[in-house]
Amino acid sequence: MLQIKAMGQHTGGEVTGVDVKKLDDEGFAPIYGAWLKYGVTVVRDQELEIEDFLRYSRRYGLVVPHPSKSTRHPDYPELTVLGINKFGADGKLNKDIYKRGANGFHTDGAYDKVPFKATQLYALAVPSTGGNTHFSSMYVAYDALPERLKSLLEGRKGAYTYGGRRKLQALLNEEDRDWKPVFHPMIRVHSETRQKSLYFDPGKILYIEGLEQQQSDDLIDDLTERMIQPGAEYSHQWRVGDIVIWDNRCMVHKAAGDYPPDQDRIHWRVSIKEPAAASSAAAE
Repeated sequence: MLQIKAMGQHTGGEVTGVDVKKLDDEGFAPIYGAWLKYGVTVVRDQELEIEDFLRYSRRYGLVVPHPSKSTRHPDYPELTVLGINKFGADGKLNKDIYKRGANGFHTDGAYDKVPFKATQLYALAVPSTGGNTHFSSMYVAYDALPERLKSLLEGRKGAYTYGGRRKLQALLNEEDRDWKPVFHPMIRVHSETRQKSLYFDPGKILYIEGLEQQQSDDLIDDLTERMIQPGAEYSHQWRVGDIVIWDNRCMVHKAAGDYPPDQDRIHWRVSIKEPAAASSAAAE
């Protein structure tokens, strides 16, 4: 029997007692509602083939290939495989693969004109210790901003690109590294919940429009300090068979990057977009 319970004070919901392969629209509706409410949800104890996972993922929106071509599944380009090939032919650990997603809290797809609505992972192998994924609510981050910062950010856009100011592009093929900046409102109104959140990724932002360079850099540093608020976090400890989906419109996340390198931590991953019209409405 379907059960949904909160996992954190503001963030994280757990779904049990369901087989996503057998869900009809009526059965899916409360799961989608819980995801909107909690920002990130885990559906436990699933046994899926790739096509099952893709079919379920499409319930949330349009599944699109990730720009990192080297980690796409060879037969299913919409699917990224995380955690494989982390050792080179010489036996040396490739830290770009091992530490993927662990450089800091971020939102997926901010470098895209139509950012990712959601990211969804399915756990195939988990380490004996470590390897958690951390999440935090940007609704709470926005609410905690002092009024002077809310006023300063209202109506302003941030310029984003893959790799941001540090140009971290190791996972991209060389021919795919010429990214032009795209612009998104710093204060975002969610297209479905209609709540305001801080939309911010310190690893991908270049500058904030309408500010002098130093003022922009200082504000980016300030927001980086303020974006993770007490009570807004949820840390997910993975189990094999977990499906975890998070809402990039109102959440940030990061991998812990702390598991034993000789152990497997392998996931299927998909990037999900909402229609362009809905994304435009969310950004207004």
